[in-house]
Amino acid sequence: MADVQRWPGLVLAVFTLIGLAFPVLFGAFVPVLFGAFVQGYNRPPPRKNLSVPADDPGSASPIQVHTSVVGEDRMRGVWIRDIPSPATVVYGTFPGCSYTYGIIYAYGDVHDVVIGPLKPNMQYYYRCGSSHSDPELRFKTPPAAFPITFAVVGDLGQTEWTKSTLQHIGGMDYDVLLLPGDLSYANSHQPLWDSFGRIVEPYASKRPWMVTEGNHEIESFPPGFMAYNARWRMPYQESGSTSNLYYSFEVAGTHVIMLGSYAEFDAESDQYKWLQADLAKIDRKVTPWVVVLLHAPWYNTNTAHKGEGESMRQAMEELLYKARVDVVFAGHVHAYERFTRVYNNEADPCGPVYMTIGDGGNREGLALMFEDPASPLSLYREPSFGHGRLRIVNETHAFWGWHRNNDSNSVVKDQLWLESLSSSKACLHPGNQKVGSSSVNDEL
Repeated sequence: MADVQRWPGLVLAVFTLIGLAFPVLFGAFVPVLFGAFVQGYNRPPPRKNLSVPADDPGSASPIQVHTSVVGEDRMRGVWIRDIPSPATVVYGTFPGCSYTYGIIYAYGDVHDVVIGPLKPNMQYYYRCGSSHSDPELRFKTPPAAFPITFAVVGDLGQTEWTKSTLQHIGGMDYDVLLLPGDLSYANSHQPLWDSFGRIVEPYASKRPWMVTEGNHEIESFPPGFMAYNARWRMPYQESGSTSNLYYSFEVAGTHVIMLGSYAEFDAESDQYKWLQADLAKIDRKVTPWVVVLLHAPWYNTNTAHKGEGESMRQAMEELLYKARVDVVFAGHVHAYERFTRVYNNEADPCGPVYMTIGDGGNREGLALMFEDPASPLSLYREPSFGHGRLRIVNETHAFWGWHRNNDSNSVVKDQLWLESLSSSKACLHPGNQKVGSSSVNDEL
């Protein structure tokens, strides 16, 4: 359970005004400012938005470089140039880069190149461009087998808390970053996409970043996801999807599904039919772990965005349950929360573990208000910025840790071992009905 104090009949909230903290007592029948008072922890104040200078206008150098996984042995590199030029990547396994890969796709000034075949768990040096004056970067491909480490963070934004989160993520090695929506908070303002690209380039150019869309990726004119789709193209076609808003990929024995909270999801929709087909193709002997990401959480005891994922849950939850999905990560709510294994609002040992991790550092601040009393399904909840790490050790076990941003340090405040449902005899067959209630205690 969360390390938070409660008092019967009273709610103690700590507000900060001009640097001074003072308590306020409320009646017992109002939502709790849950987590504002945590033992041994004084929450730091909000931090300002980052100011990221633009690159020199007219520069021929590639900027805003980021990478992603494409299929079993390929990587995609995306970058921007102010001056039109061929989309070419030069790469190799040692400094100096020995291989050239030509134009694959270009969208205006946004260049998109897929390179490969590549060896797993290998460091490659590369240049986005054929000129020796272009900077040489390097990335590391994911491993082909366990163990593998995923960094997980949502609602990243562009604040000094964002910077802190990224520094903590980059301070420890990982193989793939998973981001369940709300990247730049551009809200149709294109320069914010550019500044976001500059902020994340030192990290996203070194490790693959796999993302799905959030509400702040929606553009008002023209309506849709034009900037997101052009700048953050994911391997949707390789997974049989017709939309960049939802797709899947496999890496090191793990099948990862990125769902679109802002694409149609009812039983007649393309996304629903795609998800149904994608789940049916999974071989749990080859990929014993299945992880799902989406933006609007299906389970949430925070008062922020309450119920916004409910219609999607009603439409799709049974598909995930029957497929024995192991973990579902969501963003949107600017706090951290972890549930027990759940299906249809009841504890179920064959349901996924649901986690909300929309705490990357966005400009809107933290979602401080949680319902009280806490649901027995919710095992840990705290409104603090941070990120998570899922280290899948082998076919049966994985370790999860949530790292809170504590000033300049990253502090692990929630952790547990997970057992893959593919290794559970009780849950082995996807067609099984519910097997009874699980304990709300940690899995291991």
